[in-house]
Amino acid sequence: MRKLRVVIAKPGLDGHDRGAKVIARALRDAGMEVIYTGLRQTPEQIVGAALQEDADVIGLSILSGAHNHIAPKLMDLLKEKGLDDVLVVIGGIIPDVDVPRLKEIGVKGIFLPGTPMKDIIDFITAHARVRV
Repeated sequence: MRKLRVVIAKPGLDGHDRGAKVIARALRDAGMEVIYTGLRQTPEQIVGAALQEDADVIGLSILSGAHNHIAPKLMDLLKEKGLDDVLVVIGGIIPDVDVPRLKEIGVKGIFLPGTPMKDIIDFITAHARVRV
């Protein structure tokens, strides 16, 4: 069976990517293939990377509060490109009031600061599409 392929992205104007890099390393150490797209990615760039890299998972790191703008656009683009089976997870500062809407549009996992790495790894392993 092939390794899970995870695209980690920092969308929007937030320039703080330490958390994204820590997550990327933890996922890699757990046996996943991780592609980090870098800072200030647009939804179009993230979906393009997921398509090009044949990603099973997209992990967004958002600390700027832009999740209500970025996530719906990203989910629409994934549907347009036929990638609606790619698992989307978000980590960062997400107010409780925003969680139901994010889940409604298809974001499967939401992880706040302080979430144990094992919980994130286990969630991705359990929910990502399996391909041979």
